[in-house]
Amino acid sequence: MVAQTGFHVALVGATGAVGQQMLKTLEERDFPISKLSLLSSKRSAGKKIQFKGQELTVEEATPEAFEGVQLALFSAGGSVSKALAPEAVKRGAIVVDNTSAYRMDPEVPLVVPEVNEEDVRNHKGIIANPNCSTIQMVVALEPLRQKYGMKKVVVSTYQAVSGAGLEAIEEMKDQSKAILEGKEFTPEVLPVSGDKKHYQIAFNAVPQIDLFQDNGYTFEEMKMINETKKIMHQDDLEVAATCVRLPVETGHSESVYVEVEKGGADVAEIKDLLATAPGVTLEDDPSNQVYPLASNCVGKNDVFIGRIRKDLDRDNGYHMWVVSDNLLKGAAWNSVQIAESLVKLELLK
Repeated sequence: MVAQTGFHVALVGATGAVGQQMLKTLEERDFPISKLSLLSSKRSAGKKIQFKGQELTVEEATPEAFEGVQLALFSAGGSVSKALAPEAVKRGAIVVDNTSAYRMDPEVPLVVPEVNEEDVRNHKGIIANPNCSTIQMVVALEPLRQKYGMKKVVVSTYQAVSGAGLEAIEEMKDQSKAILEGKEFTPEVLPVSGDKKHYQIAFNAVPQIDLFQDNGYTFEEMKMINETKKIMHQDDLEVAATCVRLPVETGHSESVYVEVEKGGADVAEIKDLLATAPGVTLEDDPSNQVYPLASNCVGKNDVFIGRIRKDLDRDNGYHMWVVSDNLLKGAAWNSVQIAESLVKLELLK
């Protein structure tokens, strides 16, 4: 694909759920692309994908495939990013990586543009896209942190199966059908395909996302804890997380409790603050049953916030409900936003 102006962009993991969303987002945002290289595993090479009315062929992701690439968007798993992101950088590309491979690397900025866009200036070739559940939470919390300071965050997540990939979506659908038809089934994917046991996700809530660590928290929970502190540049922030998988196809929901340093703000003030925050849509009218729903956020880039209320026992404590499309703001859109920030700040040349 050749255009008059723009950048040579490579998309690694082009055939996956997030890769497909990235492609769609690049097209919708009309990101300036002169050439688009779609890269994937050897198994997916040769597939045809439409982009802006043209048919492109997926190629195998190899070090040589990054020759001449200026921007590489990665979403093909941590091992692929570890192997190929340095190869892309070596050949002159800036990498935006949507895996956990580099998120906690002190040399790699971890960026949510509404929160810490300026951090992209500190890149040394790689910029990390945070975990989906972290992204929507920090977008919701940063306006409060900026105005009132922040001491503590306790979050419980209700995460969609699409966060575990296309196989997990199919498993949920197949199990649901089997249960409704009274048929037997054997769970094989969730909660973690590589773990010892697998559990039913249909009509269930599974309190495990990713593998358990020695401290009793899952890797997903530790991602939220550590990434939040890194993005906000606040090591003394107290963060606790419990991550749960629900039989929802797309859209992560979160119950967030936050303690700020300067208490006393009423709910109306908090609502006004969030209503004008970048990347936020406020849906908060409990008298009319207006609040964010996972089913309503699908296909939308914003983070939706509602159910804002003051804690009944602590003057500096507030509760809120935060919902977002985990494949968009939680992955594809945030990655493309980072790319747009690179262009805006004249860092992509």
